[in-house]
Amino acid sequence: MTSPLFSVDRLTKRYGDTTVVNGLSFEIGPGECLGVIGPNGAGKTTTVRMCLGLSTPDAGQITALGLAMPRDALAIKAQLGVVSQFDTLDPDFTCAENLLVYGRYFGMRDADIRARIPRLLEFAALTHKADAKPGELSGGMKRRLSLARALVNDPKLLLLDEPTTGLDPQARHLMWERLQLLLQQGKAILLTTHFMDEAERLCSRLLVLDHGQKIAEGKPRELIAEHLEPDVVEVYGQGALALATEAGHAALRALAARVEVSGETVFFYTQDAKPLLAGLNALGGLRTLHRPANLEDLFLKLTGRQIREDA
Repeated sequence: MTSPLFSVDRLTKRYGDTTVVNGLSFEIGPGECLGVIGPNGAGKTTTVRMCLGLSTPDAGQITALGLAMPRDALAIKAQLGVVSQFDTLDPDFTCAENLLVYGRYFGMRDADIRARIPRLLEFAALTHKADAKPGELSGGMKRRLSLARALVNDPKLLLLDEPTTGLDPQARHLMWERLQLLLQQGKAILLTTHFMDEAERLCSRLLVLDHGQKIAEGKPRELIAEHLEPDVVEVYGQGALALATEAGHAALRALAARVEVSGETVFFYTQDAKPLLAGLNALGGLRTLHRPANLEDLFLKLTGRQIREDA
């Protein structure tokens, strides 16, 4: 078995009487993307901060590339690439200059950085923007430049904190293509995201956090099969909510393993949607959507549908 590039063992962090990360353990190997998902306040950001050496754990160990965090923080960061959730590009420098200046933070020689800049800009599809400043770039271009900047030191491990937040679908897909290329090169990625399609597309494994604890871990499709019924029927329109509450619809509800309500939509989770769909069609006047269970269903089942404020 290949040794992990990154390992977290029983990581714990408290703020006062509140435990925000509680005994968390996980590993990431070469060419693997581990996705960390969870609602606001689940402990994702605190975990990332400890992984970066920006916050000291109260208990547990972090090992990266054979080194210990925070003891060897500088040596680890020299082999680490980071794309934060918010734009940290220097607005006064061009795209090429942003890469040059960032490379200097790693003690790289200017000649070595300049030799890498054309390949990095090509990777980010920004060759034509080498002399443009960040203020002239679209949101997607800025995120790709941030990714190129994170690669200037040719890191083995990347920590990406919601890297596609705020991007349109085309920009997100281009970003995904670039991240998949990095995985094919053997780089390891720790990814936090709120986009379930992104997590399912990119991640080899998923870590689901809630209230600072790991509540599930595994391959996306395996987690879906383990925790969910295969078919989902969404019902909406006039009279939909009555399906979930009125006694007259008990026989219909019995055709599903679970029934949930969110807003004006009723969700039926079932092993076989055919008899349920037939019963719904017989009622008339309802709109239905039949689909396979997905990662968003898993997320909502494990963490709940209630909206949480930022913690």
